[in-house]
Amino acid sequence: MFNLFKKNKEEIESPLTKISALLIHAAKIDENYTEKEKEIIKKAIIELSKENEKIDEILAKAEELERESNQILNFTKEFKNLDENSKIKIVEVLWNIIYSDNNPDVYENSLMRRLTGLLYLNPKIVGDLKEKVKKNIK
Repeated sequence: MFNLFKKNKEEIESPLTKISALLIHAAKIDENYTEKEKEIIKKAIIELSKENEKIDEILAKAEELERESNQILNFTKEFKNLDENSKIKIVEVLWNIIYSDNNPDVYENSLMRRLTGLLYLNPKIVGDLKEKVKKNIK
């Protein structure tokens, strides 16, 4: 019986699910989780997983994981293990989520500053990605 529970927990807490939960956290931090943000996250999941079939399932598990978590450290551990190109893609997705409503708030910007430090990202690269996203939205 305990093995079944452990398997489900591992499945829910897969690397892709944790990264997706981080994206969801960014979308929810302004207390306005929109369909547009959900679509951005789905596209990112497809790109990261190279799979189209289980997207809604992965998204549901990630939403559950994000809802049950009280800190982002759980999600950032998997992010640290990614190669540089994947990290850059995810940071760009995070900025796309933040700017999807054309109204980034203090909490969203604070999250990105924390993530930049937690994930040992180059602040210049993160800033350049932010400017790229802002330019593409206008």
